[in-house]
Amino acid sequence: MSEWIEGRNAVLEAFRSGRTVDRVYLLEGCQDGPLHTIAREARKKDTIVTYVPRERLDQLSKTKAHQGVLAQVAAYDYASVEDILERAKEKGEPPFLILLDNVEDPHNLGAVIRTANLAGAHGVIIPKRRSVGLTATVAKTSAGAINYTPVAKVTNLVRTMEELKKEGIWFACADMGGQSMYQTDLSGPIGLVIGNEGEGVSRLVREACDFTVSIPMRGDIDSLNASVAAGVLSYEIVRQRLTENKKK
Repeated sequence: MSEWIEGRNAVLEAFRSGRTVDRVYLLEGCQDGPLHTIAREARKKDTIVTYVPRERLDQLSKTKAHQGVLAQVAAYDYASVEDILERAKEKGEPPFLILLDNVEDPHNLGAVIRTANLAGAHGVIIPKRRSVGLTATVAKTSAGAINYTPVAKVTNLVRTMEELKKEGIWFACADMGGQSMYQTDLSGPIGLVIGNEGEGVSRLVREACDFTVSIPMRGDIDSLNASVAAGVLSYEIVRQRLTENKKK
């Protein structure tokens, strides 16, 4: 599972062959044709392009023969949001999605994918920006769950949420100022939105949520790691769904 591709021809062929490229690093100030072609292909695929000095490319390069370009590729293929909804439909269950905003640590993402699988979530959604991609570290931390739980990468998280609302999905934003998870109905079609422990969920994404939900805290500090928060809230969703099923 290669995470990096180096060199002009290799990167260009990665795009043309349909590989999922998360980010391209190009030599700043370079005006030659091949790098312009790569930048054009990246824009077609909506891939993030970052221009950096040669020193930075040399630091990232393993071969030291990068020719002014490096590409970071996904270790695993991404699913589509439609794939995730279809998964819920096939199981005959109301959709249960986990959306991550501004979570850039690969260990956090891997742990969330692992939790999502064990809690029965139908998939994880991450934004193209402000997020780590499906790297080998993410795969390892997921303990194999990445092979079973689909992960979709979207250009605009807010727009995706608005589209999913049309499918009857409600969005709960994890926030310390929200209503206790024990007093919130999380049993229906739900999208659980998690931010990082430093900044939380960004303002626009929070405003797109239908309500906020919090985890009761009884200690001396006031925040949990993002993946731990996702785990606690996911299993409250599991508990509520089990309770609802018993009533039927």
